[in-house]
Amino acid sequence: MSRLSLLDLAFFIAENEASPKHVAGLHIHQLPKGAGANFAKQLHEEFLTHTDVQAPFDQVINFVSAGLMPSWSTAEAVDLEQHVFFHKLKAGHNDREALYALAAKLHEPMLDRSRPLWEVHVIAGLWDRQFAIYYKMHHAVADGITMTRWGVESLRTTADDDTVTPVWTLSHTRRASGLGRKKRLDQAVAGTVWKQLTANSKRAVGIGRLTAMLALEAVKLTKNAIALPFMASGGTPFTGNATPGRQFATAAVPMARIDAIRKVARATLNHVALTALDGAMHRYLADEGVELDRPITIQMPVNLRQKGSEGEKAAGNKIGIILVDLSPPTDDAYVRLRNVGYSLRNVRAMIDAVAPEAVETYTILTGLLGQIAGMLKLADSLTPLGNTLVSNVPGPAEKLYMKGAELREMHPLSTMPATHLMNITLFSYAGTLYFGLIATDALPNLGRLATYVEEEIATLEEAVGIGRAD
Repeated sequence: MSRLSLLDLAFFIAENEASPKHVAGLHIHQLPKGAGANFAKQLHEEFLTHTDVQAPFDQVINFVSAGLMPSWSTAEAVDLEQHVFFHKLKAGHNDREALYALAAKLHEPMLDRSRPLWEVHVIAGLWDRQFAIYYKMHHAVADGITMTRWGVESLRTTADDDTVTPVWTLSHTRRASGLGRKKRLDQAVAGTVWKQLTANSKRAVGIGRLTAMLALEAVKLTKNAIALPFMASGGTPFTGNATPGRQFATAAVPMARIDAIRKVARATLNHVALTALDGAMHRYLADEGVELDRPITIQMPVNLRQKGSEGEKAAGNKIGIILVDLSPPTDDAYVRLRNVGYSLRNVRAMIDAVAPEAVETYTILTGLLGQIAGMLKLADSLTPLGNTLVSNVPGPAEKLYMKGAELREMHPLSTMPATHLMNITLFSYAGTLYFGLIATDALPNLGRLATYVEEEIATLEEAVGIGRAD
Protein backbone atom coordinates (compact mmCIF):
# COMPACT_ATOMS: atom_id res chain seq x y z
CA MET A 1 0.00 0.00 0.00
CA SER A 2 1.00 3.60 -0.45
CA ARG A 3 -0.01 6.44 1.81
CA LEU A 4 -1.36 9.66 0.32
CA SER A 5 0.54 12.91 0.41
CA LEU A 6 -1.09 15.73 2.34
CA LEU A 7 -2.12 17.42 -0.90
CA ASP A 8 -3.67 14.23 -2.29
CA LEU A 9 -5.51 13.71 1.00
CA ALA A 10 -6.82 17.28 0.86
CA PHE A 11 -8.71 16.49 -2.34
CA PHE A 12 -10.68 13.81 -0.50
CA ILE A 13 -11.31 15.95 2.57
CA ALA A 14 -12.56 18.85 0.46
CA GLU A 15 -14.79 16.74 -1.78
CA ASN A 16 -18.57 16.87 -1.71
CA GLU A 17 -21.43 16.66 -4.22
CA ALA A 18 -21.24 20.37 -5.00
CA SER A 19 -17.45 20.25 -5.35
CA PRO A 20 -16.27 16.89 -6.73
CA LYS A 21 -12.48 16.58 -7.00
CA HIS A 22 -11.86 15.06 -10.40
CA VAL A 23 -10.22 16.34 -13.55
CA ALA A 24 -11.21 15.40 -17.07
CA GLY A 25 -10.42 15.77 -20.73
CA LEU A 26 -12.72 15.82 -23.76
CA HIS A 27 -11.11 14.51 -26.96
CA ILE A 28 -12.89 15.05 -30.29
CA HIS A 29 -11.86 12.63 -33.07
CA GLN A 30 -12.54 12.55 -36.80
CA LEU A 31 -13.72 9.21 -38.15
CA PRO A 32 -11.10 7.66 -40.48
CA LYS A 33 -11.84 7.67 -44.19
CA GLY A 34 -14.05 4.75 -45.10
CA ALA A 35 -15.03 4.07 -41.48
CA GLY A 36 -18.63 3.08 -40.89
CA ALA A 37 -21.14 4.74 -38.62
CA ASN A 38 -20.50 2.06 -35.98
CA PHE A 39 -16.79 2.90 -35.61
CA ALA A 40 -17.16 4.48 -32.15
CA LYS A 41 -19.41 1.67 -30.91
CA GLN A 42 -16.90 -0.91 -32.10
CA LEU A 43 -14.10 1.05 -30.42
CA HIS A 44 -16.03 0.94 -27.16
CA GLU A 45 -16.49 -2.80 -27.52
CA GLU A 46 -12.77 -3.21 -28.20
CA PHE A 47 -11.97 -1.14 -25.11
CA LEU A 48 -13.91 -3.64 -22.99
CA THR A 49 -11.67 -6.50 -24.17
CA HIS A 50 -8.55 -4.85 -22.69
CA THR A 51 -8.90 -6.26 -19.19
CA ASP A 52 -5.25 -6.09 -18.12
CA VAL A 53 -5.70 -3.06 -15.87
CA GLN A 54 -2.49 -1.49 -14.56
CA ALA A 55 -1.75 0.84 -11.66
CA PRO A 56 -3.01 3.35 -10.76
CA PHE A 57 -6.19 2.35 -12.64
CA ASP A 58 -6.54 -0.72 -10.38
CA GLN A 59 -6.17 1.21 -7.12
CA VAL A 60 -8.87 1.69 -4.46
CA ILE A 61 -8.70 4.23 -1.67
CA ASN A 62 -8.80 2.88 1.90
CA PHE A 63 -9.76 5.35 4.59
CA VAL A 64 -9.37 2.73 7.35
CA SER A 65 -5.81 1.42 7.18
CA ALA A 66 -2.88 0.35 9.36
CA GLY A 67 -1.96 3.94 10.01
CA LEU A 68 -3.80 7.20 10.55
CA MET A 69 -3.32 8.26 6.93
CA PRO A 70 -5.55 6.73 4.22
CA SER A 71 -3.78 4.59 1.64
CA TRP A 72 -4.18 2.93 -1.73
CA SER A 73 -4.56 -0.80 -2.29
CA THR A 74 -4.93 -2.98 -5.38
CA ALA A 75 -8.50 -3.97 -6.26
CA GLU A 76 -9.19 -7.69 -6.42
CA ALA A 77 -10.77 -7.16 -9.85
CA VAL A 78 -11.74 -4.24 -12.09
CA ASP A 79 -15.03 -4.56 -13.96
CA LEU A 80 -14.53 -2.41 -17.07
CA GLU A 81 -18.29 -2.11 -17.59
CA GLN A 82 -18.33 0.02 -14.43
CA HIS A 83 -15.66 2.33 -15.85
CA VAL A 84 -16.02 2.39 -19.67
CA PHE A 85 -19.31 3.64 -21.11
CA PHE A 86 -20.95 4.35 -24.49
CA HIS A 87 -23.28 7.19 -25.50
CA LYS A 88 -24.77 8.21 -28.84
CA LEU A 89 -26.21 11.64 -29.57
CA LYS A 90 -29.34 11.78 -31.67
CA ALA A 91 -29.36 13.35 -35.13
CA GLY A 92 -30.40 16.98 -34.90
CA HIS A 93 -29.15 17.15 -31.32
CA ASN A 94 -25.51 16.28 -31.98
CA ASP A 95 -23.82 19.66 -32.38
CA ARG A 96 -21.06 21.18 -30.24
CA GLU A 97 -23.56 22.62 -27.79
CA ALA A 98 -25.10 19.18 -27.25
CA LEU A 99 -21.69 17.56 -26.77
CA TYR A 100 -20.67 20.18 -24.22
CA ALA A 101 -23.96 19.72 -22.37
CA LEU A 102 -23.32 15.97 -22.14
CA ALA A 103 -19.71 16.52 -21.02
CA ALA A 104 -20.94 18.91 -18.31
CA LYS A 105 -23.49 16.33 -17.14
CA LEU A 106 -20.83 13.59 -17.02
CA HIS A 107 -18.60 15.97 -15.05
CA GLU A 108 -21.16 16.55 -12.28
CA PRO A 109 -21.20 13.37 -10.14
CA MET A 110 -18.50 12.25 -7.74
CA LEU A 111 -16.59 9.11 -8.59
CA ASP A 112 -17.56 6.00 -6.62
CA ARG A 113 -14.91 5.58 -3.91
CA SER A 114 -15.58 1.86 -3.60
CA ARG A 115 -13.98 1.38 -7.05
CA PRO A 116 -10.85 2.69 -8.80
CA LEU A 117 -11.42 6.40 -9.35
CA TRP A 118 -11.68 6.80 -13.13
CA GLU A 119 -14.13 6.64 -16.03
CA VAL A 120 -13.95 6.71 -19.84
CA HIS A 121 -16.99 7.62 -21.97
CA VAL A 122 -17.11 7.07 -25.75
CA ILE A 123 -19.60 9.46 -27.39
CA ALA A 124 -20.81 8.66 -30.93
CA GLY A 125 -22.94 10.44 -33.50
CA LEU A 126 -21.35 13.89 -33.51
CA TRP A 127 -21.51 16.42 -36.32
CA ASP A 128 -19.26 16.10 -39.37
CA ARG A 129 -18.53 12.40 -38.84
CA GLN A 130 -16.87 12.87 -35.48
CA PHE A 131 -16.91 11.12 -32.12
CA ALA A 132 -15.55 12.05 -28.71
CA ILE A 133 -13.98 10.40 -25.69
CA TYR A 134 -14.40 11.91 -22.23
CA TYR A 135 -11.74 10.86 -19.69
CA LYS A 136 -12.33 11.41 -15.97
CA MET A 137 -9.98 10.75 -13.03
CA HIS A 138 -9.86 11.76 -9.37
CA HIS A 139 -7.45 14.60 -8.65
CA ALA A 140 -5.86 12.59 -5.82
CA VAL A 141 -4.65 10.08 -8.42
CA ALA A 142 -3.27 12.55 -10.96
CA ASP A 143 -3.01 16.26 -11.67
CA GLY A 144 -3.80 17.66 -15.10
CA ILE A 145 -0.22 17.46 -16.39
CA THR A 146 0.13 13.82 -15.32
CA MET A 147 -3.25 12.86 -16.76
CA THR A 148 -2.34 14.47 -20.08
CA ARG A 149 0.94 12.56 -20.25
CA TRP A 150 -0.84 9.28 -19.65
CA GLY A 151 -3.43 10.04 -22.31
CA VAL A 152 -0.78 10.90 -24.89
CA GLU A 153 1.05 7.63 -24.18
CA SER A 154 -2.09 5.71 -25.16
CA LEU A 155 -2.39 7.42 -28.57
CA ARG A 156 -0.48 7.03 -31.84
CA THR A 157 1.55 9.50 -33.88
CA THR A 158 0.50 8.18 -37.30
CA ALA A 159 -2.88 7.34 -38.81
CA ASP A 160 -1.73 4.01 -40.19
CA ASP A 161 -1.00 2.62 -36.72
CA ASP A 162 -4.37 1.23 -35.67
CA THR A 163 -3.30 -0.64 -32.56
CA VAL A 164 -5.32 0.19 -29.47
CA THR A 165 -3.68 0.46 -26.05
CA PRO A 166 -6.21 2.04 -23.68
CA VAL A 167 -4.78 4.29 -21.01
CA TRP A 168 -5.67 1.85 -18.22
CA THR A 169 -3.49 -0.91 -19.75
CA LEU A 170 -0.27 1.12 -19.49
CA SER A 171 1.68 1.04 -16.25
CA HIS A 172 1.90 4.45 -14.58
CA THR A 173 3.17 3.27 -11.20
CA ARG A 174 4.78 5.86 -8.96
CA ARG A 175 8.53 5.69 -9.08
CA ALA A 176 9.12 7.24 -5.71
CA SER A 177 6.34 6.06 -3.42
CA GLY A 178 5.01 3.12 -5.43
CA LEU A 179 1.29 3.71 -5.93
CA GLY A 180 -0.02 0.17 -5.95
CA ARG A 181 3.30 -1.22 -4.66
CA LYS A 182 3.49 -2.82 -1.25
CA LYS A 183 5.44 -0.70 1.16
CA ARG A 184 6.28 -1.10 4.83
CA LEU A 185 5.58 1.76 7.18
CA ASP A 186 9.01 2.23 8.67
CA GLN A 187 8.09 5.01 11.06
CA ALA A 188 5.41 5.58 13.65
CA VAL A 189 2.33 7.13 12.13
CA ALA A 190 1.54 9.32 15.11
CA GLY A 191 2.43 12.87 14.19
CA THR A 192 2.77 12.09 10.47
CA VAL A 193 0.84 15.15 9.36
CA TRP A 194 2.90 17.49 11.53
CA LYS A 195 6.15 15.87 10.44
CA GLN A 196 5.27 16.23 6.77
CA LEU A 197 4.61 19.91 7.34
CA THR A 198 7.64 20.82 9.45
CA ALA A 199 10.37 18.19 9.56
CA ASN A 200 11.93 19.03 6.24
CA SER A 201 14.45 21.82 6.70
CA LYS A 202 13.99 23.14 3.17
CA ARG A 203 10.28 23.39 3.83
CA ALA A 204 10.84 25.29 7.08
CA VAL A 205 13.29 27.76 5.55
CA GLY A 206 11.05 28.25 2.52
CA ILE A 207 7.99 28.90 4.66
CA GLY A 208 9.93 31.51 6.62
CA ARG A 209 11.02 33.28 3.45
CA LEU A 210 7.54 33.14 1.95
CA THR A 211 6.00 34.46 5.16
CA ALA A 212 8.44 37.37 5.17
CA MET A 213 7.49 38.23 1.58
CA LEU A 214 3.80 38.27 2.45
CA ALA A 215 4.38 40.31 5.62
CA LEU A 216 6.30 42.98 3.73
CA GLU A 217 3.58 43.18 1.13
CA ALA A 218 0.87 43.38 3.79
CA VAL A 219 2.41 46.57 5.23
CA LYS A 220 3.07 47.88 1.69
CA LEU A 221 6.85 48.01 2.11
CA THR A 222 7.32 46.01 -1.08
CA LYS A 223 5.37 44.54 -3.96
CA ASN A 224 5.96 40.85 -4.45
CA ALA A 225 4.34 38.79 -7.16
CA ILE A 226 2.16 36.67 -4.95
CA ALA A 227 -1.07 38.34 -3.92
CA LEU A 228 -2.31 38.32 -0.35
CA PRO A 229 -5.06 35.78 0.34
CA PHE A 230 -8.64 36.94 0.93
CA MET A 231 -7.98 40.36 -0.60
CA ALA A 232 -9.78 39.75 -3.92
CA SER A 233 -12.80 41.78 -4.91
CA GLY A 234 -16.05 40.35 -3.61
CA GLY A 235 -19.44 40.66 -5.18
CA THR A 236 -18.50 39.13 -8.53
CA PRO A 237 -20.46 36.27 -10.13
CA PHE A 238 -17.28 34.15 -10.20
CA THR A 239 -17.32 33.26 -6.49
CA GLY A 240 -19.88 31.93 -4.04
CA ASN A 241 -21.10 28.66 -2.63
CA ALA A 242 -20.68 26.06 -5.37
CA THR A 243 -23.75 24.16 -6.57
CA PRO A 244 -23.79 20.66 -8.09
CA GLY A 245 -24.87 21.56 -11.66
CA ARG A 246 -22.21 22.13 -14.33
CA GLN A 247 -21.86 23.92 -17.67
CA PHE A 248 -18.94 23.88 -20.09
CA ALA A 249 -17.71 26.26 -22.78
CA THR A 250 -14.51 26.67 -24.76
CA ALA A 251 -12.49 29.16 -26.76
CA ALA A 252 -9.87 28.15 -29.31
CA VAL A 253 -7.07 30.33 -30.66
CA PRO A 254 -4.47 29.28 -33.27
CA MET A 255 -1.04 29.23 -31.68
CA ALA A 256 0.33 31.15 -34.65
CA ARG A 257 -1.70 34.20 -33.62
CA ILE A 258 -0.45 33.99 -30.05
CA ASP A 259 3.15 33.51 -31.22
CA ALA A 260 2.87 36.62 -33.40
CA ILE A 261 1.78 38.69 -30.40
CA ARG A 262 4.54 37.17 -28.28
CA LYS A 263 7.19 38.04 -30.84
CA VAL A 264 6.15 41.66 -31.21
CA ALA A 265 5.52 42.28 -27.51
CA ARG A 266 8.38 40.09 -26.21
CA ALA A 267 5.90 38.24 -24.07
CA THR A 268 5.23 34.61 -23.15
CA LEU A 269 2.23 32.43 -23.94
CA ASN A 270 0.99 32.85 -20.36
CA HIS A 271 1.28 36.63 -20.62
CA VAL A 272 -0.84 36.71 -23.78
CA ALA A 273 -3.41 34.15 -22.64
CA LEU A 274 -3.95 35.71 -19.20
CA THR A 275 -4.18 39.18 -20.73
CA ALA A 276 -6.96 37.96 -23.02
CA LEU A 277 -8.71 36.32 -20.07
CA ASP A 278 -8.33 39.46 -17.96
CA GLY A 279 -9.90 41.61 -20.66
CA ALA A 280 -12.67 39.08 -21.26
CA MET A 281 -13.54 38.81 -17.58
CA HIS A 282 -13.70 42.60 -17.18
CA ARG A 283 -16.05 42.79 -20.19
CA TYR A 284 -18.17 39.99 -18.75
CA LEU A 285 -18.35 41.72 -15.36
CA ALA A 286 -19.36 45.00 -17.03
CA ASP A 287 -22.23 43.15 -18.74
CA GLU A 288 -23.32 41.88 -15.33
CA GLY A 289 -23.17 45.38 -13.83
CA VAL A 290 -19.99 44.78 -11.82
CA GLU A 291 -17.17 47.33 -11.92
CA LEU A 292 -13.90 46.61 -10.09
CA ASP A 293 -11.48 49.15 -8.67
CA ARG A 294 -8.63 46.64 -8.24
CA PRO A 295 -7.11 43.81 -10.28
CA ILE A 296 -8.81 40.48 -10.75
CA THR A 297 -7.00 37.93 -8.55
CA ILE A 298 -6.52 34.43 -9.90
CA GLN A 299 -5.48 31.26 -8.11
CA MET A 300 -2.83 29.76 -10.36
CA PRO A 301 -1.46 26.21 -10.01
CA VAL A 302 2.29 25.91 -10.55
CA ASN A 303 4.11 22.67 -11.30
CA LEU A 304 6.54 21.86 -8.47
CA ARG A 305 8.03 18.77 -10.08
CA GLN A 306 11.68 19.36 -10.83
CA LYS A 307 13.03 18.17 -14.16
CA GLY A 308 15.30 15.18 -13.80
CA SER A 309 14.03 14.40 -10.31
CA GLU A 310 12.89 10.96 -9.25
CA GLY A 311 9.28 12.07 -9.01
CA GLU A 312 9.08 13.97 -12.29
CA LYS A 313 6.82 11.33 -13.86
CA ALA A 314 5.13 10.10 -10.69
CA ALA A 315 1.41 9.80 -10.14
CA GLY A 316 -0.39 11.94 -7.60
CA ASN A 317 0.08 15.68 -7.28
CA LYS A 318 3.11 17.91 -7.00
CA ILE A 319 1.61 21.33 -7.48
CA GLY A 320 1.27 24.57 -5.60
CA ILE A 321 -1.53 27.09 -5.94
CA ILE A 322 -0.58 30.73 -5.56
CA LEU A 323 -2.52 33.97 -5.83
CA VAL A 324 -1.68 36.39 -8.62
CA ASP A 325 -3.10 39.84 -9.30
CA LEU A 326 -3.65 40.48 -12.99
CA SER A 327 -3.84 44.02 -14.35
CA PRO A 328 -5.46 47.00 -12.68
CA PRO A 329 -8.60 47.91 -14.66
CA THR A 330 -7.70 49.55 -17.97
CA ASP A 331 -9.16 49.90 -21.45
CA ASP A 332 -5.71 49.71 -23.04
CA ALA A 333 -4.93 46.11 -24.02
CA TYR A 334 -1.21 46.84 -24.41
CA VAL A 335 -1.00 48.30 -20.89
CA ARG A 336 -2.88 45.26 -19.62
CA LEU A 337 -0.35 42.96 -21.32
CA ARG A 338 2.57 44.79 -19.71
CA ASN A 339 0.94 44.69 -16.27
CA VAL A 340 0.21 40.98 -16.51
CA GLY A 341 3.72 40.27 -17.76
CA TYR A 342 5.25 42.18 -14.85
CA SER A 343 3.15 40.26 -12.34
CA LEU A 344 3.94 36.84 -13.82
CA ARG A 345 7.67 37.49 -14.06
CA ASN A 346 7.69 38.31 -10.36
CA VAL A 347 5.72 35.14 -9.67
CA ARG A 348 8.38 33.05 -11.40
CA ALA A 349 11.14 34.78 -9.47
CA MET A 350 9.37 34.17 -6.19
CA ILE A 351 8.70 30.48 -6.93
CA ASP A 352 12.37 30.00 -7.80
CA ALA A 353 13.43 31.68 -4.56
CA VAL A 354 11.69 29.28 -2.17
CA ALA A 355 11.67 25.51 -1.77
CA PRO A 356 8.83 23.65 -3.54
CA GLU A 357 7.85 22.20 -0.16
CA ALA A 358 7.12 25.70 1.13
CA VAL A 359 4.79 26.48 -1.76
CA GLU A 360 3.07 23.14 -1.26
CA THR A 361 2.54 23.90 2.44
CA TYR A 362 1.25 27.39 1.62
CA THR A 363 -1.21 25.75 -0.80
CA ILE A 364 -2.47 23.34 1.87
CA LEU A 365 -2.89 26.03 4.52
CA THR A 366 -4.67 28.57 2.33
CA GLY A 367 -6.75 25.79 0.83
CA LEU A 368 -7.76 24.70 4.33
CA LEU A 369 -9.04 28.19 5.10
CA GLY A 370 -11.00 28.20 1.86
CA GLN A 371 -12.36 24.74 2.62
CA ILE A 372 -13.59 25.86 6.05
CA ALA A 373 -15.40 28.75 4.36
CA GLY A 374 -16.90 26.31 1.89
CA MET A 375 -18.00 23.81 4.55
CA LEU A 376 -19.70 26.61 6.51
CA LYS A 377 -21.35 27.94 3.32
CA LEU A 378 -19.77 31.36 3.87
CA ALA A 379 -18.53 31.92 0.32
CA ASP A 380 -21.48 34.20 -0.52
CA SER A 381 -20.60 36.59 2.30
CA LEU A 382 -16.82 36.39 2.92
CA THR A 383 -14.13 38.05 0.84
CA PRO A 384 -12.96 35.33 -1.57
CA LEU A 385 -9.48 33.82 -1.58
CA GLY A 386 -9.31 34.72 -5.28
CA ASN A 387 -11.76 35.50 -8.07
CA THR A 388 -11.19 32.36 -10.13
CA LEU A 389 -8.69 29.60 -10.86
CA VAL A 390 -6.64 29.59 -14.05
CA SER A 391 -4.18 26.83 -14.92
CA ASN A 392 -2.10 26.04 -17.99
CA VAL A 393 -1.48 22.43 -19.00
CA PRO A 394 0.94 21.97 -21.92
CA GLY A 395 -0.20 19.37 -24.41
CA PRO A 396 1.40 17.62 -27.40
CA ALA A 397 2.52 19.74 -30.32
CA GLU A 398 1.94 17.06 -32.98
CA LYS A 399 -1.32 15.46 -34.12
CA LEU A 400 -2.29 12.19 -32.50
CA TYR A 401 -4.57 9.32 -33.50
CA MET A 402 -6.77 6.64 -31.96
CA LYS A 403 -7.16 3.58 -34.21
CA GLY A 404 -6.55 5.78 -37.24
CA ALA A 405 -9.03 8.44 -36.08
CA GLU A 406 -7.37 11.86 -35.98
CA LEU A 407 -7.60 13.66 -32.65
CA ARG A 408 -8.90 17.06 -33.74
CA GLU A 409 -9.42 18.82 -30.41
CA MET A 410 -8.40 18.34 -26.76
CA HIS A 411 -10.42 20.23 -24.15
CA PRO A 412 -9.69 20.32 -20.40
CA LEU A 413 -12.39 20.16 -17.71
CA SER A 414 -11.12 20.89 -14.21
CA THR A 415 -12.48 20.66 -10.69
CA MET A 416 -14.48 23.29 -8.83
CA PRO A 417 -13.59 24.59 -5.36
CA ALA A 418 -16.46 24.84 -2.90
CA THR A 419 -16.11 28.63 -2.87
CA HIS A 420 -16.00 29.26 -6.64
CA LEU A 421 -18.44 29.11 -9.52
CA MET A 422 -15.87 28.88 -12.33
CA ASN A 423 -12.50 27.32 -13.17
CA ILE A 424 -10.49 27.92 -16.34
CA THR A 425 -7.82 25.67 -17.84
CA LEU A 426 -5.57 26.45 -20.80
CA PHE A 427 -4.47 23.52 -22.93
CA SER A 428 -2.29 23.50 -26.04
CA TYR A 429 -2.54 20.85 -28.73
CA ALA A 430 -1.30 20.61 -32.34
CA GLY A 431 -1.06 24.33 -33.01
CA THR A 432 -4.13 25.49 -31.06
CA LEU A 433 -4.56 26.89 -27.56
CA TYR A 434 -7.83 25.80 -25.98
CA PHE A 435 -9.50 27.61 -23.07
CA GLY A 436 -11.69 25.19 -21.12
CA LEU A 437 -14.26 27.01 -18.97
CA ILE A 438 -16.11 24.85 -16.44
CA ALA A 439 -18.67 26.52 -14.19
CA THR A 440 -21.68 25.78 -12.04
CA ASP A 441 -25.03 26.27 -13.70
CA ALA A 442 -25.53 29.29 -11.43
CA LEU A 443 -23.06 31.38 -13.47
CA PRO A 444 -24.93 33.25 -16.22
CA ASN A 445 -23.83 33.32 -19.87
CA LEU A 446 -20.64 31.26 -19.69
CA GLY A 447 -20.58 30.98 -23.48
CA ARG A 448 -20.41 34.76 -23.79
CA LEU A 449 -17.26 34.82 -21.67
CA ALA A 450 -15.67 32.24 -23.98
CA THR A 451 -16.54 34.42 -26.99
CA TYR A 452 -14.95 37.43 -25.31
CA VAL A 453 -11.68 35.51 -24.87
CA GLU A 454 -11.35 35.03 -28.63
CA GLU A 455 -12.30 38.66 -29.25
CA GLU A 456 -9.68 39.88 -26.78
CA ILE A 457 -6.97 38.11 -28.78
CA ALA A 458 -7.99 40.27 -31.76
CA THR A 459 -7.91 43.34 -29.51
CA LEU A 460 -4.37 42.46 -28.46
CA GLU A 461 -3.29 42.01 -32.07
CA GLU A 462 -4.55 45.49 -32.85
CA ALA A 463 -2.90 46.93 -29.72
CA VAL A 464 0.56 45.62 -30.68
CA GLY A 465 0.18 46.57 -34.33
CA ILE A 466 -0.53 43.20 -35.97
CA GLY A 467 -2.87 43.39 -38.95
CA ARG A 468 -5.16 40.45 -39.68
CA ALA A 469 -5.16 39.20 -43.27
CA ASP A 470 -8.80 38.09 -42.96
